[in-house]
Parts: sequence; structure tokens; C-alpha cells
Amino acid sequence: MLLTEIPTLDELLNAYAETLGNDFTSYRNHTYRVANLCVALSSDDPVQLQKIAISAGFHDLGIWTDNTFDYLQPSVRLATAYLAQSDRVDWASEVTGMILEHHKTTPYRDEPQSLIEPFRRADWVDVSRGLITFGLPRKLLGHIFAAWPNAGFHRRLLQLSLKRLLTHPFSPLPMMRL
Repeated sequence: MLLTEIPTLDELLNAYAETLGNDFTSYRNHTYRVANLCVALSSDDPVQLQKIAISAGFHDLGIWTDNTFDYLQPSVRLATAYLAQSDRVDWASEVTGMILEHHKTTPYRDEPQSLIEPFRRADWVDVSRGLITFGLPRKLLGHIFAAWPNAGFHRRLLQLSLKRLLTHPFSPLPMMRL
């Protein structure tokens, strides 16, 4: 079953619609794909879904709010402020981990019961456009990608990557982790 409406995620994204500008739809679709993939890799428990929605909404947002491709810390700052404002400070460690580790190239093993590893995998499935599946059925991926089309998200990532490479040739992908 696809999650086509996640109120918390929509609320977060709508709050940053002006900041996202022309990238709003592509980022929204990316966050919905990641949220759906993370649920498929973990659980649709309502509390877990809220953590996934918050992490998905903020995980790359620093690109736009801080105008930087070195966006993990700005994204964490936004997420932790939101968690404090919404009386969910006790989720900060897990949500922060989901954001900081979502570009980790190797499995995250420190907290196996957390959502950090499923979130990392979900983002990799999306960024690879389904070339990496982590065992998810191709049919499910097809449904998710059809429901939430790319809308230029990967093209935008490529543009930002090339810009970063030209301005920071010795640190082209600062968000990557081993």
C-alpha cells in the first residue's frame, strides 16, 4: 500500500515551499519516495511513520535553506528546531542519525533497532533510481516511482554536484560518509 498523504510531511514541505521554489515538486516527490521506501524496509507503525516523515522532510532541505551542497548540518539544525518546537525532543537522536547517515556508503550498524539503516537504504534506492533495491520487489519500486515521478530531482542533483565540483574540487561531495 502506497502512502500518498502524510500530513506531517506535507506540513513541513509546505512551510518551505517558497524556499524550495521551482524545486518544490521534485523535492516533495523525492521525500515521498524515500518515506514509502523506508516504510517498506521497516514498519508503518504510526510513531515510526512520524519519525520517517520528519526525517524525509528535512534530510536534504539544507541545500535550499542554506544554499549549500554541504547540507547535512543545516538540515539537522532545521530538524532539531522543529522537534523542539513540536515537543518531540526525545526523537532528536534518531532523526539526527537518519539525516546524518543517509549518504553513508556502508551499512549503519550502531543502533540496529533504529530507523537509521532503513532510511539510509531508502535514500540509496531512490538516488540510484532503483538500481539498488536492498531486496525490495521491483513491482513495488515501479509503483512508488510512478506515484511520485522524478520531476527533475536527479537532474537538479547532478547540476548541484557539478557546481560543487567546480567550486570545491577537493571536496565535491561533502555529504558522503563511509
